[in-house]
Amino acid sequence: MTSLPTATAPEAIVAGVGGAGNIVSLTHCATRLRFVLVDASVVAGKDLDAIPEVLGVVPQGGDRYQVVIGGAVESVYTEIMALPSMQGIGSGALSDAAVKAAARTKVRGRFAWLDSFFEYLSDSFRPLLGVLLGASLIIAFASILDAFGVVDFRATDKSATWVFVDAMWRGVFYFLPIMVAYNAAKKLNVDPWLGATVMGAVMTPNFVQLSDAAKTTSTLCAKNGTLGTTSCVAHVFGLPMQLNDYSGQVFVPLIMVAVLAVLYKRLQRIFPANIQMVFVPFVSMIVMIPLTAFLLGPLGIWLGTGLGTGLAWLNTHSPILFAIIIPLLYPFLVPLGLHWPLNALMLVNIQTLGYDFIQGPMGSWNFACFGATAGVLFLSIRDRDVQMRQTATGALAAGLLGGISEPSLYGIHLRFKRIYPRMLVGCLVGGLITGIGGGVRTSAFAFTSLLTIPVFTPAALYVISITAAFVTSMLLVVVSDYRTPEQKAQALADRDQAESDLALETSAAHAAPVTASVAASVVAPVAASAAGSVVVAAEPAASAPAAVRAASAVVVAVRPTTAVRAAVAGHVVTLDEVGDQVFASRALGEGVGIVPSDRTIHAPVSGVLVLVASTGHAYGIRTDDGVEVLVHVGIDTVRMAGKGFDVLVATGERVEAGDRLATVDLDAVRAAGYDPTTIVVVTNTKDFAAVRPLPGRDVSVAETVIEIDKD
Repeated sequence: MTSLPTATAPEAIVAGVGGAGNIVSLTHCATRLRFVLVDASVVAGKDLDAIPEVLGVVPQGGDRYQVVIGGAVESVYTEIMALPSMQGIGSGALSDAAVKAAARTKVRGRFAWLDSFFEYLSDSFRPLLGVLLGASLIIAFASILDAFGVVDFRATDKSATWVFVDAMWRGVFYFLPIMVAYNAAKKLNVDPWLGATVMGAVMTPNFVQLSDAAKTTSTLCAKNGTLGTTSCVAHVFGLPMQLNDYSGQVFVPLIMVAVLAVLYKRLQRIFPANIQMVFVPFVSMIVMIPLTAFLLGPLGIWLGTGLGTGLAWLNTHSPILFAIIIPLLYPFLVPLGLHWPLNALMLVNIQTLGYDFIQGPMGSWNFACFGATAGVLFLSIRDRDVQMRQTATGALAAGLLGGISEPSLYGIHLRFKRIYPRMLVGCLVGGLITGIGGGVRTSAFAFTSLLTIPVFTPAALYVISITAAFVTSMLLVVVSDYRTPEQKAQALADRDQAESDLALETSAAHAAPVTASVAASVVAPVAASAAGSVVVAAEPAASAPAAVRAASAVVVAVRPTTAVRAAVAGHVVTLDEVGDQVFASRALGEGVGIVPSDRTIHAPVSGVLVLVASTGHAYGIRTDDGVEVLVHVGIDTVRMAGKGFDVLVATGERVEAGDRLATVDLDAVRAAGYDPTTIVVVTNTKDFAAVRPLPGRDVSVAETVIEIDKD
């Protein structure tokens, strides 16, 4: 019989906490996995404890739960997050998708059709962001060369090389309607190639020739005075057909596919399944291609032209108002996916006017957004907030180099409500400068980044506008912070906890809990001297192998002993009696707790301070002979953020046993709701023959509370 494969440690841990569906979020520190669960009551603690990689489990308040792993926690965390069942599960904070969904739900419910429309619009464009960005960077590169006089980017007699370069980026925009039709059909569960084919039919050389023929007869063509465009009419099947250049159009494929979806699904119900493959596409094409050419295509052109004309009128008659409205509008449109109509209009403007006037003011919004992110990055570096620093660095790089605002929005801005008011001031300043300067234009669809600055005209006005927007938002965030006082205090407390974990718990990766079987093997001292202890090993159990019992009958050895003194005067208790289950599990090593009767914390051993928490709640000392001792003042006192703690030493200093480390306001600790019990543990317990706590008595700081047998 073939045995079933056993679950891996990550799979077993997820199963032990109730499965992926029970996990709201998962983070980790240096040794512990920190879960936020839907229901902590379903956790199988015993099953988790039985996993070899798990050193202990720690139920916490509410639905929070910790699983102690040790030094391998990062790799275990990575493996857990890579599990298929964990896709979409948060990591400490809402994911970008969750933030976006939360933003969208604020406007959902009243008009479901409107929500569906914008989702249709967004999903038709989103897959194209990569190629649009690639094309915009090619344009930016060519524009830089144009600015330096290497090539005339707008010349009509360019060499074959530069004509080919033009083809590299024009291919994206020329065939954009086919790409949009493909995505839109896929969104509506229609054969995407059918949508692409219908749109492609009105973009073939044959269709273009109809327009060329019509232009030879001026009476069949009409000119739009506002936009400067010309539309012609040809008679096909005796009916007038308005001829348009559909390259670069986006409204036409969106309208066409919406109608195609209705027809397509109706045909699927009419034709039997065994002939649908032939007749559904056939009927769809002979209906939709003429319908698009005669009606839907001109309708889409009319819609885009009408909207473009309205915005062009506003930009012409009130450029300052237009330049202010656009950057102030975008911060609210982008999170909801409602910005695509304006993006579509940019493409229409370029196709009809030869230039666009929306992207220039929009640059003020983007750079105000990036400036706010830069402010967050500055504060995260100052506050040593590693997670936010990583988030802000990636978001800022994506913004400045790619012109993409989503990482900033979903990763930072929508999570901290103080950012938006500061960012909007930057939008206002940049838009106002653009409007006063008369507006900014571009002849190419470009993501507003540092690399695409050369495609905007006048470049100087554009640079001044986006710089002002960026600097304004950044300074406002730096000066007034992006967090509330409570959020800042929590972030600093989490940082200190993470730093303590990193410096002090690394060695605990090698320390296993002291089990009953290990405790039973600890030998009792029979004599002691300054140099060491003479001990007699206990006789092995009768169940032990004969060879072991014979070899272990009587063993006499001299073991060097290290004494760990009390860190504070008070009553010594076992780790089982302290209020932190991680320490009680011995996952961080063997030791004692001391209920303090004095406010001064002393060094329990002589050595070098490897860590001094800025909050004053934790100290790590490494002795010359390799003993690593952690002094942890109070339970969860890291959350006091240093209040009531007066730190007297610094990391890297050498201390002697009995030297003062800090003073603590015990009344303030208790008033804040925390237990002041001070814990002293040997974090590299496993490196020694025995670590013996000496609890159950009152001690002064000169007395020994832990004895260590080194050999």
